[in-house]
Amino acid sequence: MRKTPSLRLSNRLISFVTLMVSAAIFILFIGGAISFKQIGNEYLEHYLAGVVNVVDEELLAPEEAKSMAKWLPKLLKASSVVSMELSSPTGPVYSFQTLSVMPDDTLLYQKTLPLQINKGYSITFKSIPPYSAFTYSLGALFSITAAIAVIIVSLLWGVVWLRKQLYGSELLEERGRMLLAGRLDDYSVGSEEEWPATASLALDSVITELKDARKERSRFDTFIRTHTFLDKLTGSANRVLFDSKLESTLQESQSQGVLLLLRINGWDDLIEEQGKVVADDFIVEIGKQLNNIIQRYSDGVLSRYYHSDFALLIPQQSLKEAKIIASQCLKVVEKIIPPKSLNCDNWCHIGVNMYVSGEGRGRLMDELDMAHRSALLQNNNSWSLFKKQQQLTESLGSVRWRTLFDAIFEQEQLLLYKQSTFLFKGNELELLHLEIFSRIRDENGVQIKASRFLPAIKQVGYQIKLDSAVLKQVFPLLSDPDFSQYMFSVHLQVKSLQTPAFIRQLRNRLLQTPRAQLKRLSFELVEGQVVTYLDAVRPIARLLKSFGCQLVVEQAGRTIVSTHYIKDLNVDYIKLHRSLMKDIHQRYENQLFVRSLLGACENTGAEVLAVGIENEKELKLLKELGVEGGQGRIFESETALFHRQEKISIPKRRNRWGK
Repeated sequence: MRKTPSLRLSNRLISFVTLMVSAAIFILFIGGAISFKQIGNEYLEHYLAGVVNVVDEELLAPEEAKSMAKWLPKLLKASSVVSMELSSPTGPVYSFQTLSVMPDDTLLYQKTLPLQINKGYSITFKSIPPYSAFTYSLGALFSITAAIAVIIVSLLWGVVWLRKQLYGSELLEERGRMLLAGRLDDYSVGSEEEWPATASLALDSVITELKDARKERSRFDTFIRTHTFLDKLTGSANRVLFDSKLESTLQESQSQGVLLLLRINGWDDLIEEQGKVVADDFIVEIGKQLNNIIQRYSDGVLSRYYHSDFALLIPQQSLKEAKIIASQCLKVVEKIIPPKSLNCDNWCHIGVNMYVSGEGRGRLMDELDMAHRSALLQNNNSWSLFKKQQQLTESLGSVRWRTLFDAIFEQEQLLLYKQSTFLFKGNELELLHLEIFSRIRDENGVQIKASRFLPAIKQVGYQIKLDSAVLKQVFPLLSDPDFSQYMFSVHLQVKSLQTPAFIRQLRNRLLQTPRAQLKRLSFELVEGQVVTYLDAVRPIARLLKSFGCQLVVEQAGRTIVSTHYIKDLNVDYIKLHRSLMKDIHQRYENQLFVRSLLGACENTGAEVLAVGIENEKELKLLKELGVEGGQGRIFESETALFHRQEKISIPKRRNRWGK
């Protein structure tokens, strides 16, 4: 990937101009000094040549040659000549040596000049170099000093002017850096001072079009998923999504729940007598009433299973609760005034069936249809339960659940399980993190999975206690040498993130943990809860990301929602719901959903992970679709993080009537 330069354009231009001017001043100074020295040497040579001519003429007259010893030393001394030696072919004729302190011989200027008249004679001079004893003179060098000062001042003014002229380019460059850093929303519109203005306006236009394209892509992806998995008329799940959710639920161990099938009696007569518009309005009204009931259960699924059929899937419900739900459905539906072609007392019949993990989907739907027929035989609006040879055991009530949870949290007996999540690196697997699951044991030592006790946790309002207990056990693992090579992923409930006390507790734990350890920690949030409470999740997501933690959104695809949260929260990983993985190589609608989500994650930095991979065919197809990683029993089953054998001791209820 091409890297951006670390030095700004204005700094580079200013550095270039300053370097060029400084180099010019330096070269001018060196050249002037050399020229100054050369002029001095030429002047000295010219003066010494004049002395040589005088001496040469004096040697012609013997009388004047004798008097030369009187005036020549004075002349030489005035000319800064240190020594002079007049030589002839036979040897030295005259020599002069100053009595003053002589400088180093290497610093003296030495020159030998021949006499023109007296052939064979020569004079050797040793003189102090010109200007060597001079100091700086303001008067003499004022012009040069002023010129250098003008150049420096002009350079400083030019730098300031250049900075002002390039300020707009700096703004444009800084904006580009922020866009590359992912802050598109904050820098989508540039300043009027940006330069070149055409580049700034073009960037604004491109960003606007990009935002529109992303919104259109998100709407298109949502449109695809909606028309693939949702009923166009009621907005509830269609038959494809309902069957997928049911099969996924039946594969989970210790799962149980209730199935309801509501069918309108006389649907064909209604369409024939009053038309499709009246029938559609009637269906929409029934869907609204049933949706109000299903909203009470977080994992419940409402589906328009057929033209006149509604199917409800509510996991982790007991037989007693199933009867209550069926009575509530019948009661709210009977409040609807049916069209005239329908019998007010015999138009709605509900079949109820219970399921446990391991049962077949086809058999359950057949039993549900038999239960509906039994209700139809009663000739009035009613519901009927399919009676199996072995019904579900009754679940704990809210009071018993609360008592069990209190004992577990007080005795710190929450069980933690782990399952590895891998990234696909060609044909090899790279460990991403260990996903942490919570389980509990009841008073009889029977282990209960989170999928079964989480609805009870929400019912009694213990989400914060559960998350706090999990974090209390996970944070010490970050500093444990035995787990130093692992990364951990912890589940959090959005309800906890809406509580200031829990946020303070979480922030304090993060502040007390070194950042190097926090980089090995991820937090997982449920997609449906994230979209519903996006405003509450947004600041918490920024807090976690600021500490170096990773953000994971799980159960993607369990509900059909918009994917704008991916960019908004800067999500690192998205985990697909396990219901999409079941026989995905045979279900093109699930493949379409995965392709749509992969397209929504493009250019966002988020990677898509698959959960619940069971066989090689599913794994091969997921790799072909472009899923970056996954987890499931094909790689590794859930294993206990710690092995605890302590038994939960629950205080017995006091016998109020005993003596």
